[in-house]
Amino acid sequence: MAALSLFLDVPLTREVDWLLDAYREDPSPDKVYLDHRGRSCWLAWVCPTVRQTLLQIANDPTLDHEYLPVLGFPEFTRAATELALGRESRAVIENRAGGVHTVGGTGAVRIGAEFLRRWYNTSSPNSLRCIFQDAGFTEIRPYHYWDTGRLAVAIEEFLEVLESAPDCSIVVLHAPEETGLTPKQWEEVARVMGRKRLFPFFDVPAQGLASGDLDRDAWALRHFVAQGFELFCAQSFSKTFGLYDERVGNLIVVARDNETLVGIRSQLQKQVTGTWATPASLGARVIAMVLNNPALLNKCLRMLAEKIMLIREKLKEKLRILGTPGCWEHLTAQSGTRSFTGLLPSQVAFLEKHKHIYLLGSGQVSVCSINSHNLDYVAQSINEAVSSTVGRAQGLSWAETE
Repeated sequence: MAALSLFLDVPLTREVDWLLDAYREDPSPDKVYLDHRGRSCWLAWVCPTVRQTLLQIANDPTLDHEYLPVLGFPEFTRAATELALGRESRAVIENRAGGVHTVGGTGAVRIGAEFLRRWYNTSSPNSLRCIFQDAGFTEIRPYHYWDTGRLAVAIEEFLEVLESAPDCSIVVLHAPEETGLTPKQWEEVARVMGRKRLFPFFDVPAQGLASGDLDRDAWALRHFVAQGFELFCAQSFSKTFGLYDERVGNLIVVARDNETLVGIRSQLQKQVTGTWATPASLGARVIAMVLNNPALLNKCLRMLAEKIMLIREKLKEKLRILGTPGCWEHLTAQSGTRSFTGLLPSQVAFLEKHKHIYLLGSGQVSVCSINSHNLDYVAQSINEAVSSTVGRAQGLSWAETE
């Protein structure tokens, strides 16, 4: 079994855990944790619509606390699947797409990976790194779509990786709403994957938060479905709804026909029974009710997307005013909750050692971890890191060419 992975530069869990432990043990009052996933930041919001829905559910005398079905809350999985694929999707209309209510997006990736390990036949065209390893995959190949030298999408290199992949490999496409690939580039990716019979496993953690438009952020996924791909898609609703503690996810299955869909869901039901038995209901009920009022949801998401872009603009402007070496246009050229800063590993180490700022070795940060309280400090610290002799020890080729 070959699985081309994974996570498009998202790190292994052990790196994130080590980083968080170091942050917690740091006694400095100025410490900042720029976690790429945006935990414990202003994005842990409660949308007014969500708050009203929670109150409505709490006062509903008809609700009880019985277990949900193994595959979850049907109203939720139907609404979540339509959110990602679109109500007019042929896969939805032809009843060959369906969802499985999971324990967060991680749960969706896990049961999807386990199913593929057991049942995916690489010889037939019909049919998060540590997660795939735990599920039993032995051949996992990382790939990158981001050029750290040019600070831009490396579409040519990405396509080369896909071209060199063994036929019928599984390709995990993480956060397609945030990658920065254009529709034309996604079309080329789909053509290569179709020709190589590669199986797409989408992982969508923040639909709506990249552009503020739910439909626009789902373009890549919907294009693959329209092109006739069978695929899996893991959805997470933690960021989109601010319901981090509810752990609500959905695994979307798009099959070639209804009979295949029924068979896959039957096997997934067996996996769920032996993993978490049944999912929790509250978060799923909230999401299902809010999705029935998409106008209110879109309003909240647009507001959040604008706040994220404003933080990007402010950080770029601060660095410009400070005279920080290099061009920082890439901060606003990207979109979504995560951003590649372009910082070298030596500069990341400088920030940790001298400024008590913790981020990944790749320089990736959560934009949502930057706020009005730490913006000036973060910008000044980045300026010092880039300008320092430590930062220049490895050569700022990308900065010096601007």
